[in-house]
Amino acid sequence: MSVHVLSEMAVLMRREAVQGAMARWQSHRWLLADVVPQEENFGREPRRLRQTEDESLWLYPGWPLELFSDDAEGYWLNATSPTPCFFVMWRMVEPEDGGEPVAVPQALSLSYHDAGRWLDAQETVETVPLPTESVGWLKDFSTQHFVPEEKKRQRPQSFMRLTDRFGQPASVSTDSKRKGSGGKS
Repeated sequence: MSVHVLSEMAVLMRREAVQGAMARWQSHRWLLADVVPQEENFGREPRRLRQTEDESLWLYPGWPLELFSDDAEGYWLNATSPTPCFFVMWRMVEPEDGGEPVAVPQALSLSYHDAGRWLDAQETVETVPLPTESVGWLKDFSTQHFVPEEKKRQRPQSFMRLTDRFGQPASVSTDSKRKGSGGKS
């Protein structure tokens, strides 16, 4: 397995007021706002960029965007999908000062396999579209390290041999079974 660090990214999370009937149960919700290239002026520490009564925007800088050669199939699935995207797994975290919980990114990936594992573990995973210029290098990387298996025609189930629970050949008869006298004389 080889690791290719492409660049560093920054993740933007947004807290917004919930509108309509849903607001009876939940006053606000957190969403993934964007994933952008890291800039020097972002610094290294998470920070709130904007705060209003209805919205809050947080910046989480310094996320390395890494590709692993042994996960090329996951990148290939993403690159060849109708909408290639970044996958961000995040969790609600209570701040040390005891304030309201904040959505904090935990992982960033371009692999369908990573996103699937996170979802299987009941984590929150959201996506934002991958920029068009990035789709090209993701396809290049995935085709360099992954060769899709040639699909084989699967034999229809109706032609499969029947076996019993012990693996022995079994047969099914469509003839009606011999019935006993059934009370007939």
